[in-house]
Amino acid sequence: MTYIQNSSKNNFLLANLHYIPHYLLRPVRVVKTWHRSNLWPDLISGLTVGLIALPQSMAFALIAHLPPEMGLYATIVATIVGALWGSSNEMKTGPANAISILVLSVLLGITSPGTPEFIVAAGMVAVMAGVFQLVIGLARLGMLVNFVSYSVIVGFASGAAVLIAVNQIRPLLGLEFSSHSLLGTFREIAIHLPETHWPTAILGLGTIALLLILRKINRKLPSPLISIVVASLVVFFLGLNKVGVDVIGQLPTSLPPLVKLPVFNLSLIAQLSSGALAVGTIGLIQTTAIARSLATQTGQRVDSNQEFVGQGMANIAVGFFSGYPGAASFARSAVSLESGAKTALSSIFASLVVLLAMLVLAPLAVYLPRAALAGMLIVIAYGLIDWPEIVRIWQGTYGDMVIMMVTFLGTLFLSMEFAVLAGILFSFAFYLLKTSLPQIYPVLPDETFKHLVRQPVGKSSCPQLGIIKISGDLYFGAISHIEETLLNHLADHPQQRFLLLRMQGANNCDINGIHALETIRQACRERGGDLFLMKVQQPVMTVMKSTGFYDQLGDDHFLEEEEAISYLFYKILDPASCIYECEVRAFVECQNLPKRSLSQIVSPQPVAVVGQIPEISPQELRQNLQSESILPLVIDVREPREYQRGHIPQAKLKPLPQLFSKPEMLPPPNGQKVIVVCRSGQRSRRAARILLNRGYTNVMILKGGMLAWENAGLLGTEKQLELGYPVVRHEFSRQN
Repeated sequence: MTYIQNSSKNNFLLANLHYIPHYLLRPVRVVKTWHRSNLWPDLISGLTVGLIALPQSMAFALIAHLPPEMGLYATIVATIVGALWGSSNEMKTGPANAISILVLSVLLGITSPGTPEFIVAAGMVAVMAGVFQLVIGLARLGMLVNFVSYSVIVGFASGAAVLIAVNQIRPLLGLEFSSHSLLGTFREIAIHLPETHWPTAILGLGTIALLLILRKINRKLPSPLISIVVASLVVFFLGLNKVGVDVIGQLPTSLPPLVKLPVFNLSLIAQLSSGALAVGTIGLIQTTAIARSLATQTGQRVDSNQEFVGQGMANIAVGFFSGYPGAASFARSAVSLESGAKTALSSIFASLVVLLAMLVLAPLAVYLPRAALAGMLIVIAYGLIDWPEIVRIWQGTYGDMVIMMVTFLGTLFLSMEFAVLAGILFSFAFYLLKTSLPQIYPVLPDETFKHLVRQPVGKSSCPQLGIIKISGDLYFGAISHIEETLLNHLADHPQQRFLLLRMQGANNCDINGIHALETIRQACRERGGDLFLMKVQQPVMTVMKSTGFYDQLGDDHFLEEEEAISYLFYKILDPASCIYECEVRAFVECQNLPKRSLSQIVSPQPVAVVGQIPEISPQELRQNLQSESILPLVIDVREPREYQRGHIPQAKLKPLPQLFSKPEMLPPPNGQKVIVVCRSGQRSRRAARILLNRGYTNVMILKGGMLAWENAGLLGTEKQLELGYPVVRHEFSRQN
């Protein structure tokens, strides 16, 4: 067994290692599949995206309190690397607004903005997050992101949007204060509002107005770039930089420089680890959401693991080339799609546009006002709040709403990385809660008797057979709920001796599930019934066979859905109970069965309460028949054909219908102990009522009926000979 387990592990590792070259050689496939007919669409798309990315890159860097050039470097490097090693042709990687404010939260726990340590830490976070993403992709663990609710992204993005907008009020109005918390910023704004620098405020508010107007005219226009250019021209011609309007300043005119990071500084790595994990996780979730959204419109197949490799490679490269962490961008990816991008080379063209613009326009940045970038960020932040999705989540499931609100409030008032991880943990907890509480409910045929549907409230089920649907896996986390629900059903329906489990919704089963099924089977057999299964899925069936449960239960207990009820009705259930005791027409097989309501022939005299009738076990009855001087009177109230197939020695046959219609056939009460016997105990209770009404005082019921007598091993020629009873050479059968 150990060898097999080790072999399986080795095969899994070898399979993953086999995929590593496939993921890393993605650029080769991109180049081989590119066709020159895509040159013009990719070039137009790259130009459009580049013009939008230029001002966004600097603005997003300012969100993280990093120099604007770090945003430009990150865009140039990440856009190329993310496209070459990713799987989506349209998706654009680089600085993102929500990621930027998360990076700021992480870095504030290390040092102060503006210091060399702050910039180095930003590069380290990018490398650490990239390594995490790369490992996830190469290990083919991309499906783990599927367990994180999209509500985490919606909540985090909404909270980040609020923080971005609030933090940009200070540069928008030209105020001077230092605060990074939400409440602290509001307090400082209220205190310093009279100090508003009006030229700065007018410039910033004017930028917002111009952005909104341009979007209203034509959403395809590069409105951020146009607004920034207009604001810069206003500063240049009016000389506003000389009257206190804050500007970006000179930008570098070189390629992204390679930096030396303290990758072996374990103390710094420990400080940044939780934050880098949050940045990497949010980046992957955001990337997955964007990739899926684009794929629904383009039909392109997206490989999540390849996309994670691309994001990891991009962040690692960004960290070493003077940038800071990024992810897929909602805005730039949508523009790429709308502008007709055909291949990943459109991202390379976009990156080159940003690089060329940086080198050519760098001297003009001395007139680029921070207030204009702040106004642009406020507009972008508002667009980051997905109002329709928030409404859908709020009106949807309670769990999604809780996850969204926890992440949103945590983003606003707690450490951002903690808020992200809390949202992720809530997602996992919600998933575990849902899978550990699968739906288990009784079903009955519908009015047409063609489909099994959930049993309506108030509708009676078959007294002998309960049909239960299990919608969920039988694994260790859920098995307690499944077992408890089924046992409670048996307790609530004491007359039901047979259970038929419909297991179409159970796709997996472990040893805990097998033990639970064994417990349910034992509970059914203790009351003289049995357990049957239908619609068992192949993975579950494989486990049942390998653990021996299949052989224990028996091949004839695994039924086809189309024939299950008919088989149980004609071969397993007690037809006498159907005729004399049951008034429920649950199945189509019941419809033509002759019905005789015992309530119509029961004496109108008061009857004894069922709970007052004592029961005797098969073992106790055997002892009484062997040892008592005055033997008890055993009355068998089954049908003659049942009696002939097997009965208790010296039992007197008095069929229940005759007992009702001809009570005078009973001997007069004389104080003798009377034991009433039927197949399972149901008819015995009816008969015991008649006896009590006739004046019998010492009446008992054989607990579990003849089924219990048989299960106790007391029905058979050898056992009867051993006890000194006359042999009844008939075999008792449940199928008759």
